[in-house]
Amino acid sequence: MKKKICLVIPSLHAGGMERVMSELASYFCTNPEIEVHLLLYGIKPEIFYHLHERIILHKPHFVFNNNRRIWYSIKTMIFLRKKVNSLKPDTVLSFGEYWNSFVLIALYGLKFRVFVSDRCQPDKSLGGLHNFLRRYLYPRAAGVIIQTEKAREIYQRMIPGTKLTVIGNPIRSIGIHNDIPKENIILSVGRLIRSKHHDELIRLFVAMREPGWKLIIIGDDAIKQQNKANLQALIKELKAEDKVVLTGSVSDVDSYYKKSKIFAFTSSSEGFPNVIGEAMSAGIPVIAFDCVAGPAEIITDGYDGILVPLYDYNLYSLKLKELMNNTDKQKILGINAITSIKKFDAFSIGEKYLQLITNS
Repeated sequence: MKKKICLVIPSLHAGGMERVMSELASYFCTNPEIEVHLLLYGIKPEIFYHLHERIILHKPHFVFNNNRRIWYSIKTMIFLRKKVNSLKPDTVLSFGEYWNSFVLIALYGLKFRVFVSDRCQPDKSLGGLHNFLRRYLYPRAAGVIIQTEKAREIYQRMIPGTKLTVIGNPIRSIGIHNDIPKENIILSVGRLIRSKHHDELIRLFVAMREPGWKLIIIGDDAIKQQNKANLQALIKELKAEDKVVLTGSVSDVDSYYKKSKIFAFTSSSEGFPNVIGEAMSAGIPVIAFDCVAGPAEIITDGYDGILVPLYDYNLYSLKLKELMNNTDKQKILGINAITSIKKFDAFSIGEKYLQLITNS
């Protein structure tokens, strides 16, 4: 008899958490003994990522009215509860630190095992209400999946009694494509939100005055922060329109990985940054800030990438400039990165998730 897995997430719009969910769902579908249901329940339950043909998709039959937020939130909880109860899954897996408590409340008292995956910077405050709900509800989940050992250390103090399991993210294998010539491109990928510090990256890149190089930033506005217009204004102010490109969201990120020489990451708040792993799998040397969780568990400084103390923009600029002018170092770090990142391949990570949520 097939085991039934119910995956629960607000949306599959463009984002790291959403990409991981889509990849796990597709991996689960490769097992003929697993039946995979996907519940999208957010305000805009969009689908940006490819879904395996065996995935059974469920959405609310109504459109969320944000002008009547309280009522439609209750309505969404009722939908979740009824749908999961009718599916009778062997296990439920929820993604999203702000949303996991919502799901746990909606399914409270039902007999189904509910696992939640917390994706944010582990010491990040979610606000008074969300922090309280997390402390109360997480210990009642069948298990809480976090992405790094640093996160485990923090959660053991924050939410004692919670059943914690560390599983990193599945990283797509992109590989080196020798038929595609590398260009003098520094690539950065991520939502245009303040914690990514794209403005500082733009400033330090322009200040370098390295001829022939271009900075390309892939990503769009998110979480109600309208930063794209601010970044465009900054680029214009610096007279760098020919040096810095904001692409917005793109479906073919791989084409940029394949032709770029360096990946620059200036985020100060992470859970597990997929884009670092994707860049490494493409053989691109990565330079990143060593923020609270994530980069240091993916990158070994000086071997397969470069880590810089958080907010040390002067050192970041020096290290980036050195890398731009050292082709041999680019190649060595890139080759080592391809080998290092294999421990996060989709099969290994997908199997860890599957074993946890179906056999616990």
